[in-house]
Amino acid sequence: MSKILYCIAQFTPKEGKFDLLFEKLKALESNTLREEGCLRYRVTKQIENPFAQGESMPIVFNEAWASVENFEKHCQRDEIVDFFEKECLAKDGLVAAYNVTAYMDE
Repeated sequence: MSKILYCIAQFTPKEGKFDLLFEKLKALESNTLREEGCLRYRVTKQIENPFAQGESMPIVFNEAWASVENFEKHCQRDEIVDFFEKECLAKDGLVAAYNVTAYMDE
């Protein structure tokens, strides 16, 4: 078993804001990938596939962090806090709904 923290961060954009939200999230990747303990940080778009017909939000970050501490430090970075305040919490933000969940394999 490892100490790796896995995070799935899901986002549903407001109507007509998909492309803009996806680009804003994509812009977070480069700085985050340079953070200590970042093993994976990739924003993805949901696709149609006959073998994966579950329900999800249409934009998902797949993350892996070397430790809980690395993940928590990331979540407190100004760039990340600013994104959530402006795009998820503000009434005029791009996000209609979001869900961030952390997992471990031990």
